[in-house]
Order: sequence, then structure tokens, then C-alpha cells
Amino acid sequence: LLDIGCFDQTLLHKVSSSVREAVGIDPLVEPSEKGNVRVLRGTLPWSGPNLPDLLATKPDPAAGFSCITMLAVLEHIPDTPAVARECHRLLAPGGTVVITVPISQVDHILKVLSRLRLIEGMSLEEHHGYNVKDTVPTFSAAGFKLRVNRGFELGLNRLFVFEKA
Repeated sequence: LLDIGCFDQTLLHKVSSSVREAVGIDPLVEPSEKGNVRVLRGTLPWSGPNLPDLLATKPDPAAGFSCITMLAVLEHIPDTPAVARECHRLLAPGGTVVITVPISQVDHILKVLSRLRLIEGMSLEEHHGYNVKDTVPTFSAAGFKLRVNRGFELGLNRLFVFEKA
């Protein structure tokens, strides 16, 4: 499993007993390694000095990852086509990419809630005006087949599951 945007590492630790290897990447984490969970500081595609290729960090670099997750991450990424291509490169044949992304109206709701001081800690300034409707064309262009596209949380978020052919 590769979890992109793993900031609090919740997913990595919840699934660690169910996967052979879990790798997380986030620009704000402290690198660590505990058991079969490794956390790396960085972004995808790799940026920054001396960051290794993610596949080179695996015990079997030729195998690729069987699953890549990006939970509430795409809206923080300025170049989603580059990330989609990198996911395709890193994923094993038949592997899946699981994505959740809020619809654009959520940003307006969060701004109002923030002004009313009902929420804090949201990184709205990092959102890049991502349009959820771009998800399918972007990942299809990178070589993925759409398997799931559905709303959740009152339709304010979308779940996408793509498969690498």
C-alpha cells in the first residue's frame, strides 16, 4: 500500500496488520519506520533534494504497489495529471488507486464554518481549485480504468476507484 498524503498516518496504522508493506508520503511528516510501515517526507511526483524513487524503497522494486490511496488529497495537488502518471508508473498491473475528493462547494462551506470559528486547522489555502469532474478524464488519460465513482457524506465527497490495466 502506498498512501499519498498520509499526514496523521491513521490509514497506514489501521491496515498495517493486513498488508505486507505500507508506505506513506506527505510533505509535513517526520520520516519514520516501524514494522512494515514506512513514512517518507515528500510529494508525488518526488520533489526536493535526495528523495528516492518510491519503487526503489520496496523490497521488490519490480513488483510495484498493489494499491495507492489518496484520501482528500487531490484538491491539494497543483498538477494532478503528473500525479496520475506517477501513480500508473508505481502501481503493479491490476493494482488499484482509491481516491476521495470533496466537491468544490465544500470549500465554500468550510470557509463559512472557519469564519464562524466552528472549525480550525483546515488547509484551505492549499486547495488549488480542483474540479472533481476532472478526476475521471485525468486518470483515464494516464491509463486507468474507472471501477467506482460515487458520492458519500451527503454527496459532498466523491469516491473513485481506478484499476491499472
